[in-house]
Amino acid sequence: MDIADFFDTFFEEAEELLADMEQHLLELNVDNPDIEQLNAIFRAAHSIKGGAGTFGFSVLQKTTHILENLLDHARKGELVLRAELVDTFLEAKDIMHEQLDAYRNEEAPNQEAYERICQVLQQIALEEIGQTLDAPVEAAAPVVQAEEPAKASVGQNQLIVALLNVVEKERTLLVEELEQLGDVQSQSGDEKCYEVILSGDVSADDIEAVMCFIIEPEQIEIRVASGAPATAQEEAKSTPPPAPAPVTPEPTTPAPEAARPPAEAKKTPDSSAKSKKAAAESSSIRVSVDKVDQIINLVGELIITQSMLDQTVSDLDDQSVGNSSLQNGMSLLQRNARDLQEAVMSIRMIPMEFVFSRFPRVVRDTAGKLGKEIELVTEGKSTELDKSLVERITDPLTHLVRNSLDHGIEMPDKREALGKPRIGKLVLSARHQGGNILIEVRDDGAGMDRERLLAKARENGLSVSDTMSDEDVYQLIFAPGFSTAEAVTDVSGRGVGMDVVKRNIQGMGGRVEIQSKKGEGTNTRIVLPLTLAILDGMSIKVGGETFILPLSTVLESLQPTKGEMYAMAGDDVVLKVRDEYLPVIAIHEVLDVENAITDPTQSIAVIVQGEGRRYAMLVDELVGQQQVVVKNLEDNYRKVPGISAATILGDGSVALILDITGLHRLSRVKKEASKVINNQPISFYKEAEPS
Repeated sequence: MDIADFFDTFFEEAEELLADMEQHLLELNVDNPDIEQLNAIFRAAHSIKGGAGTFGFSVLQKTTHILENLLDHARKGELVLRAELVDTFLEAKDIMHEQLDAYRNEEAPNQEAYERICQVLQQIALEEIGQTLDAPVEAAAPVVQAEEPAKASVGQNQLIVALLNVVEKERTLLVEELEQLGDVQSQSGDEKCYEVILSGDVSADDIEAVMCFIIEPEQIEIRVASGAPATAQEEAKSTPPPAPAPVTPEPTTPAPEAARPPAEAKKTPDSSAKSKKAAAESSSIRVSVDKVDQIINLVGELIITQSMLDQTVSDLDDQSVGNSSLQNGMSLLQRNARDLQEAVMSIRMIPMEFVFSRFPRVVRDTAGKLGKEIELVTEGKSTELDKSLVERITDPLTHLVRNSLDHGIEMPDKREALGKPRIGKLVLSARHQGGNILIEVRDDGAGMDRERLLAKARENGLSVSDTMSDEDVYQLIFAPGFSTAEAVTDVSGRGVGMDVVKRNIQGMGGRVEIQSKKGEGTNTRIVLPLTLAILDGMSIKVGGETFILPLSTVLESLQPTKGEMYAMAGDDVVLKVRDEYLPVIAIHEVLDVENAITDPTQSIAVIVQGEGRRYAMLVDELVGQQQVVVKNLEDNYRKVPGISAATILGDGSVALILDITGLHRLSRVKKEASKVINNQPISFYKEAEPS
């Protein structure tokens, strides 16, 4: 069995350990550090170092080893923490992450970054504790370093390493790894319990750190050959601490008693946390996303087949007894198919915490560059969203957060002068709203200045008017190249990013809205569907064609009258709905549908919303609401203007899912082309009322 088989496990778990390390570093109070947090940071580095050494990732091991030594001094109270040191530790974590990615991609880590961070960490050790920290001599073998009393080495004592419920192939690999750590004196047993007697200068914690990436924690037990347990906390009771190892010199003076963590805090890894992790891992499995996607696709096909059968049964004469039984069976099949669909879809749902967890670092770094004091609050971290959307929403959210930090929240002195707290507040929240998820980025900053936005828009040559609604004015910040920054910085000011934010969110089937009040703050809201695989839709008929409107975009429907329709300049037509004039989109004209109703007063106007604007879409008939399986049109055909995707209906026919804003753009293009070809006035509609 090749040890490379365990690479993926190491990469995934090392990613999690690095994320935990960053979270604890960001939460650390440098004035009064929590010893549990320091221990957790140290344990993460220790485990990554052990795994990196096992798999031969020497650069990552050496970097982590030096960082681990500094963290060890910090938790002993020999290194006084301050904000600058935490920043350096975070930088080291970033470089370790880059090294991990390099190994994952079978590339060589950046040597320049490695040498620089090692030099910085060594300089800290020299200035703060008066010594240098040596890197490991060999990459494949863990280096024994002087541990605190609670993590003392067992010297040359013999250890009994018991492998529990480990199959023969993995057992052979583990024994080979143990041979790298010490001298294997003997080995015996079976799959249920296989014992290896190991001698050498290695601690139980070093063995656990190496093995944790290959087997589960509950599959290994370590004790001294005399029979006494050799776990980290119990070794300390029976084994005096050794002198510092020559490879990694440690200070000979003991740490102050007040700075030493209590014995319970020194469990490495902590026994309660270890047992909880073991319980969690034993009840879950790692599955490739491709496999989940394949299952979702098959369930979608099953739903389509079930819809076809349901359509066939409904067309039969339901007066016969046989058909009654068939319909009962179909009802049961429909219910079970929907339950299966929901269960499978839930596999792809992951909490928003995966997105929000990256922003404490973003806020800390950006606020530091801007010289601002900002508190980040997250709400609704347990709210779930489809994994594909979680991956795609991160970048737009990052742009919005950085925009709030730069343009929204004022400098501390200015806030104080305005009677506000010096520390600005940024809130990230997520919650479900019907079939959608609502994500908000709120700040208590300066808010948006309507007049300044209009002036900047005119300066940029944008078509604006003083009668525009506040919502439309705020949407100007999403125009390409638009920026109100007075100077270009490395945070913002180039007018790049916000237009991409809106485009990406719309690409996910969502929309972005802005609410703001000058002097009080801004709230940017993102509304997204929970998943892109299933869609709640409204079936409509136009001529002989059936189309699907996303239900999240439908507001209401009504029967228009002649007195409510108005012709505007440029052949645009609007529908007056409660004192609001809405652009009219006649689907039969835009998509060239034959045999459709052409008289607007005989049509049905469906009021929909897209890109923050409302439109009136003229259709022949409302068929009903239904859940449809979304099929990507570009993968199977090509991109079609005004169409976002397709689905298969119960009768086996294909229905196109309409793109609201795309239809409006296509409608404008067709009207312009029609005006050039045949400039005929629109006689049916009234002239627009004077504004």
